[in-house]
Amino acid sequence: MSGAVRFEAEAEDGVEAEGGVGRVGVATAPVHHGEILQGVFPHRGRPTRGLVTLPCTVHTTRASFVPVRGGELTVSPARKTKALRAARLAVEACVPPGRAPVGGHLELSGDVPLRRGFGSSTSDVLAAVLAVRDALAGPLSREEIARIAVRAETASDSLMFDGSTVLFAQREGEVIEDFGRRMPAVRVLGFGARPEDGGGGVDTLALPPAAYDGTERARFAELHAMLREAVRTGDAALLGAVASASTDINQRHLPIPRLDGLRAVARETGALGIQAAHSGDIAGLLYDPADPDAEARTARAGRLLHHIGIHEQWTFTTGD
Repeated sequence: MSGAVRFEAEAEDGVEAEGGVGRVGVATAPVHHGEILQGVFPHRGRPTRGLVTLPCTVHTTRASFVPVRGGELTVSPARKTKALRAARLAVEACVPPGRAPVGGHLELSGDVPLRRGFGSSTSDVLAAVLAVRDALAGPLSREEIARIAVRAETASDSLMFDGSTVLFAQREGEVIEDFGRRMPAVRVLGFGARPEDGGGGVDTLALPPAAYDGTERARFAELHAMLREAVRTGDAALLGAVASASTDINQRHLPIPRLDGLRAVARETGALGIQAAHSGDIAGLLYDPADPDAEARTARAGRLLHHIGIHEQWTFTTGD
């Protein structure tokens, strides 16, 4: 949404909320599938943690926001405290100065697993902010939404930048580089990379930020350039190479069990690379969707994963 809209105007196709404060706002937010690249990159003259996420269509978060006069704001389920903080910040940003306080009720629903690397918190936060924006007709840009997300959850993913590929500073809420277009499409065979944990995920709040050494930091500069070229040229194979290299670096910080076996499956089935959530327990084998054998390769890889004890699997294609 761009441009300012009169705050109390009733949307022609909306449902007016209590007291004419706005309309009932509704929104959906996507998830991601971990990262293609994560590390440390130069930004504003200093090394800054950044990441490039892999879009995912497997799960969705839905939100509705009913605005009411008064300052109280509630959320359901009550445990969604990050989304509640984000909604409060979004209301503050959308209500013009001098207006009476606005509260309301935020309701979230969806099927996003927690602590696994799908970006469940950011999906909640983004859906909440978009629902508030829809209800109050606020002119929130993607950049403003990113700053709200970081304030609400300390570190955020880049789900709000869905129209392009961005290298995103997750703790600052700023874009380090916008590559100007979507990343090349890939077919993803996703899976739970730590089956012995029973899909319980990773406690990201307890996970210390990775301490990268000088060799790794130099490698990030190379991977940054490779990723820029992959996006510019639509080179899915180069994208897969970046993902594999980033996964290898992350192995020292949050290791994936059976990585040697995963590499063997990737080689045997002609995968473009191995991609992982750098603070979760999911990973994926990447294939070229333009390859006429992509479906057969994916199916064979799924069988081979079963043979090495990885049974939780799903597939999707980015760009669908």
